[in-house]
Amino acid sequence: MQQPPLILVFDSGFGGLTVLREVMRARPDADYIYIADSAAFPYGNLSEEQLLARVLNVFERLMGQYNPTIAVIACNTASTIVLPHLRGRYNIPFVGTVPAIKPAAQLSKSRLISVLATPGTVKNDYTKDLVEQFAEGCAVHLVGSKLLASIAEAKLKGEQISDQDILTEIRPCFVEAHGKRTDQIVLACTHYPLLLDEFHRLAPWEVNYVDPAPAIARRVTGLIGEQDETMPQSHKRSMLFTGAKPKGHDVIEMLAKFGIDAVYSLDIPLGPI
Repeated sequence: MQQPPLILVFDSGFGGLTVLREVMRARPDADYIYIADSAAFPYGNLSEEQLLARVLNVFERLMGQYNPTIAVIACNTASTIVLPHLRGRYNIPFVGTVPAIKPAAQLSKSRLISVLATPGTVKNDYTKDLVEQFAEGCAVHLVGSKLLASIAEAKLKGEQISDQDILTEIRPCFVEAHGKRTDQIVLACTHYPLLLDEFHRLAPWEVNYVDPAPAIARRVTGLIGEQDETMPQSHKRSMLFTGAKPKGHDVIEMLAKFGIDAVYSLDIPLGPI
């Protein structure tokens, strides 16, 4: 009997769940393993060299243990640094996550675009190259947030979060110039769509938030094919934490909403950095 594909989705924390959700909608027949590198969260605290070494170390363990059909790096920061190394090392497709600057530029009428990202993604040359390549004629403001990823994690865990903290982080994205206003904000961290309700409620004016997750799901199906209608939908959807497994009914209930039915600890400590 033909086995369903095994899709591995990787992120530093909970943010990649927004990508996992879209990929599962596209391929509900697949098996899934979601890896949260919680021992190293947040990646913004690591240098590029440390991040590269860390992700390669984790994948050495993952690939030997699970042999996935395809892997999704659901993290902008990791994608821009690690993808070429992973593709050179392993003979499976890797799908990365990059700031959705091209579609934002195509959608913008005001020609004022902001990219809301982590500080690491903002300073990365790859992001600047995307702006030069795809946003001609647009004024693009790169905004690096140090707090939003952690705020999104706290929200998912059922912890109280501050509207003022969120507004402080997103306010630089809203730019007025020559009678025009920002009309597109690229969500260049997979954690940020988890805060979309807060963004819409707190925004100084209405904008369109560009989420890369649907495009990632399309890329996955483009590489491994559409759903096999002859196979039943899979229920093997596990989540692995490289640090301690989170406890509490609220977290387990939240993960169940994303289709996760089993949670484990992979036990890959961060080690010296």
